[in-house]
Formats: sequence, structure tokens, C-alpha cells
Amino acid sequence: MAIKMATQRELIELAGYIPVSKAKNRLLSLIRELEQNQEAVALTRDGVPAAVLLSVDQYRGLIETIELLADPRTMRSLKRSLKQAVDGKWLSHGEVFDKESS
Repeated sequence: MAIKMATQRELIELAGYIPVSKAKNRLLSLIRELEQNQEAVALTRDGVPAAVLLSVDQYRGLIETIELLADPRTMRSLKRSLKQAVDGKWLSHGEVFDKESS
């Protein structure tokens, strides 16, 4: 079984590009759409992406991901776990949680 890490591009997929002037005119409905669909859009100025608009939940998730990736201890643990998964070294739910309660 192959384990695939999400790339930055896959973490938050842009739903599209919207000119800033159009976004200003429909900001409230745009925010509702982003919250409901968990999407992000790029705002363009003169056809060039200038900013990204995303829901607060997505923003918090992005910040949390950055913090985890910046923590060397967490990254060592994650890499070790991924290697174990690739090598087929799985533990059952009971094996993991029975050890914690002992």
C-alpha cells in the first residue's frame, strides 16, 4: 500500500479566480460560498493573482499544518510513522490504546 502525502497544491484547491472589483460587489455571497464549500478563491488585480480569500476554518487548518510541519520533533515522528506504514508495520487500535492505559 502506497502512502501519499498531500502537496501544498492539494491542501487548499483554488475554486477559481475573481477580479477584485467583482469580489467587492458580491463579497457577502462569496464568503458564504467559501464557508459552505470549503473552497478558496484567488482575487486578481489587472488579471494577476493578488490575494487569496478562504474560510476561517481553512485558514486555521493551514496555520495548524504549518506549525506541525515546522516542529522537528513532530516531523521525525511523522516520518517514522510513514516509514512504518510503508513497511507494513501496523498496530491495531487495541495495541495502541491498551499501551496508553497501562
